[in-house]
Amino acid sequence: MIVEERIYELHPGKLGEYRKLVETEGIAIQRPILGRLIGYFYSEIGELNHIVHLWAYDSLEDRTARRARLFADPRWIDLSSRLTPLVARQRNRILLPFAFSPEAPPHFAETDAARSGSAARR
Repeated sequence: MIVEERIYELHPGKLGEYRKLVETEGIAIQRPILGRLIGYFYSEIGELNHIVHLWAYDSLEDRTARRARLFADPRWIDLSSRLTPLVARQRNRILLPFAFSPEAPPHFAETDAARSGSAARR
C-alpha cells in the first residue's frame, strides 16, 4: 500500500469556493475512481488556505491507472478547469507505511455508498 498526500495552497479567499466545488461535484467523481480516500482536510492554524487530501492505493501502478481514468473523465476535465484557477501552488508526495501502520480504509466500492451522501462535516 502507498498513500498519496496532495497539498493545495489556495489563493486567499478561495477556500469556500473550492470546498463547495469539491463537495457538490468533485468528491462524487473522485471517490468511485480513486477509491480509498483517507481524509480531506483544510488548515485552520499555521499556514492558512491549505487543502490536504490523502488517498491510499495498492501500488504506484494502481495509482497511475486510477489517475489516468480520472483525467479521462469529462466531468473531471470540466471541474478541473474551474478548480485550477483557485490553486496557487500544488505539492504531492507518496508516503510508504511502516509495518506497524494501520491499514487504509477499503476501496469506496467496498464501503457503504450511503456514507458518501451523508451530511458534510463542517
